[in-house]
Amino acid sequence: MNTAMSTTMPIMEPKSPQGPQLMEKQAERDPFDQLPWLPCTLALDIPVINFTVGDLLNLVKGTIVETAYHQSSDLPLRVNGQLVGWTEFEVVGERLAVRLTDLS
Repeated sequence: MNTAMSTTMPIMEPKSPQGPQLMEKQAERDPFDQLPWLPCTLALDIPVINFTVGDLLNLVKGTIVETAYHQSSDLPLRVNGQLVGWTEFEVVGERLAVRLTDLS
């Protein structure tokens, strides 16, 4: 009695003589066009010179803290910690705003 099982070899299809088919490349788009919804954090850096822990502990409502910037100096604008430009303060109605003066 023959108990050998017959095995079949998979049939390999011949490769195309043309080689792999190339897909058409989509028109290149600016990757930032897909990111307008991405949240980010804007921050203005206002250095305060000669400020101590004692000054911090003594802060109360109404305290005025003197900064190192002159009122006409540009302030660095950072997005997620990266410097992106320079700004100056503006008053718009009852609100304080910044005007972009230069991009980094």
